[in-house]
Amino acid sequence: MSRQVVVVGAGMVGVSVAWHLRQRNHKVTLVDRREPGRETSYGNAGIIQREAVRPYPFPRDLSKLMRVMPNRQVDIRYRTSAMLANAGPLFKYWQNSAPARYDRIVPEYAAIIGECLKAHGPMIEAAGADHLVRREGWFEVYRTEEALAERLQTAQENAERFGVRFQPLSATDLAREEPHLSRELVGGIHWQDPWTVASPGDLVAAYAKAYENAGGQILQADVQHVHKESEGWCIKTSSGDLHADTLIMALGPWSQDWMKDLGLSIPLFVKRGYHMHYRNPEDKRLGHWVMDAEVGYLLAPMRDGIRLTTGAELEHLDAPPHPEQLAAAERKARGLFPLGERLEQQPWKGARPCTPDMKPVIGPVPAQKGLWLACGHGHQGFTLGPATGKLLTQMIEGEATDIDMAPYRVDRF
Repeated sequence: MSRQVVVVGAGMVGVSVAWHLRQRNHKVTLVDRREPGRETSYGNAGIIQREAVRPYPFPRDLSKLMRVMPNRQVDIRYRTSAMLANAGPLFKYWQNSAPARYDRIVPEYAAIIGECLKAHGPMIEAAGADHLVRREGWFEVYRTEEALAERLQTAQENAERFGVRFQPLSATDLAREEPHLSRELVGGIHWQDPWTVASPGDLVAAYAKAYENAGGQILQADVQHVHKESEGWCIKTSSGDLHADTLIMALGPWSQDWMKDLGLSIPLFVKRGYHMHYRNPEDKRLGHWVMDAEVGYLLAPMRDGIRLTTGAELEHLDAPPHPEQLAAAERKARGLFPLGERLEQQPWKGARPCTPDMKPVIGPVPAQKGLWLACGHGHQGFTLGPATGKLLTQMIEGEATDIDMAPYRVDRF
């Protein structure tokens, strides 16, 4: 039976949910204050990360904690006020990062990661967006033999358990493949499965256009209030009221703002991140996406220039940007590859919506008929959006889902 559906949030997750529902002939309206793909989905590393079968745990090793404490690292920085404000979720995150708990979480997380390429493929084809996508994997590079050996052991385990394909890279291999990288590197890993995207925001926009071409509606407006009606939901926007049988909230880092109004308590917190584009020197080239793993930043040869992305910043969602983390990453990156000048006046800033157990929230809200959530994807919203859309649509249709969805249920907290 065709439903009247409203999806709130036009990032990768929301667009993908709307696309899949429209494929089932539901009447779908996608609502966001901005054009599709202009918020968090715009500012990521642009990798569909099939290899990312292990979520990022909270540091528990004493040496790692001592490294982070001075608050000068590229991969992680924090603000004390934000840490205190999110003390409860962060403590649960720390608990879930203990070896025994983390080992139980990994296969649940890996199950949905394993769906990412299968879900993106049909959407790329429908959007005519193949020109944005490369299917050549990416490089994770190392400065010390010890760190590389440890990571290679994990890679082998991931290959055996989760079918992740990789190729070890020696220093000679790296010099051949990327001749303009620093010779201080001892080697790396070529993750062979992932796809890379030359412009992440444009891929989301292409998906949204394909959804529109299939008869979906997009409304650019502010959502002011949401409430339950006797037969469905009312969504008050700056452009008028919408009424729906089914309401799906896919608001990424803004999800927490709406939880209390809907009577929900989900312990979300955000990890912010920054990026900047640089000119590619005419006599140099960067052929692959390259992560400087022991430092914690990534260089991506995108359409707008070489994008440098930082690690995570634990800070309030709407706090002013702090340029120091990006500046520290840039200093390190210039030693790895001869970046040209900056191409923007100000760094881009975004936020990743995270949960204490590192898994997204996907499914119906108990006791609130017609209300569904798709949020909390952490570092992998860009990777997992299409899989989320497909799985959520299967749930709404009452079908057997491609994977067990119990680990992502709304009421697990």
